[in-house]
Amino acid sequence: MQKIEHFSFRPIPEKEQTDLISVIVAVYNIEAYLEKCVRSIREQTYRNLQIILVDDGSTDGCPGLCDRLAGEDDRIQVIHKENGGLSDARNAGTGQALGSYIAFVDGDDWIEKDMYEGLLSAARQFDAPLAVCRYRKIYRDRAVDEAAGAAVYMEGREALECFLREEDDICIQNAAWNKLYRRELMGELRFPKGKYYEDIVYTTKLLARTSGTIYMDFSFYNYVLEREGSIMGEGLGERIFTDQLPAYEEKEAFLRSIDRMDLADIHRYFFYKRLLLYYISLGKAEKDFRRKYRKEIRERLRADSAEMDRIYQNPAANPNEKKKMMIFLKSPAVYLCVIWLNDRFIIPLKQRIRGR
Repeated sequence: MQKIEHFSFRPIPEKEQTDLISVIVAVYNIEAYLEKCVRSIREQTYRNLQIILVDDGSTDGCPGLCDRLAGEDDRIQVIHKENGGLSDARNAGTGQALGSYIAFVDGDDWIEKDMYEGLLSAARQFDAPLAVCRYRKIYRDRAVDEAAGAAVYMEGREALECFLREEDDICIQNAAWNKLYRRELMGELRFPKGKYYEDIVYTTKLLARTSGTIYMDFSFYNYVLEREGSIMGEGLGERIFTDQLPAYEEKEAFLRSIDRMDLADIHRYFFYKRLLLYYISLGKAEKDFRRKYRKEIRERLRADSAEMDRIYQNPAANPNEKKKMMIFLKSPAVYLCVIWLNDRFIIPLKQRIRGR
């Protein structure tokens, strides 16, 4: 792993903008956001783009808006299709992509003007089939940007290992939209149709097959977390249990299928952390919903109790997390009480002591 603390990408003169980048934008009922998104792509400093707008059966003004935008820029083409979900829209766009590199943007987000110049410049510099950047989190009342302006080049499956350890300083994430993919890397791989949290397994498989990844700690992408109708804005909904958790199970199965039992155990450790956090968060849910899914979490963790020692021995595990799990397995009610006391009294007390 090669770390570069103060990284600056090399600008790409227009005469060297020879690689076509196909940018696929999934569009569904986001009329208020779409024009800003497309404008941010059109204004890229890297000009050699194919911009594919996939209208996934929108029922608002998006179909007409897509056509109007295509009339303003001959780099834009529009696909109108029946609603099939985000994965199906991305796959439809991929089928029409002509570029040697492919990228995805969600139609309610926007990107910085040098995003693709920066990612492609770094990919060329390190001969990396995959380039990744950090993203800026956009809330209704603020923006959060944690970029440090550094870069990390990772050979082979080093990026997969960082991804599974969920390292904060190398923010690879499940998302498809903070990445630039060399076409050959994607190959036949497509998103699973009809499923939410479609990026989880897709990104894992890509990271397992890449020969190198360049991560740029620059917030080139602006990710809107709070808007009406968004998955991220809906809180702990049923999709977490019907789509996200099964995707994490499939992710672990894939890691075991490539004989990376060590990475599968690291993934399981973070999976357990999520289950405990969801168990707490369900306290705010409607009674029947809370009862149903808390029961599922209890049954799953108790069924895995014989594997706990092995899972918590992996290098990424925090010993405190094992203590929490042992308390939970003995009594979920006591676990909830301990967490409440910790959040209400112990953490504030420690913060006051440190501040003296």
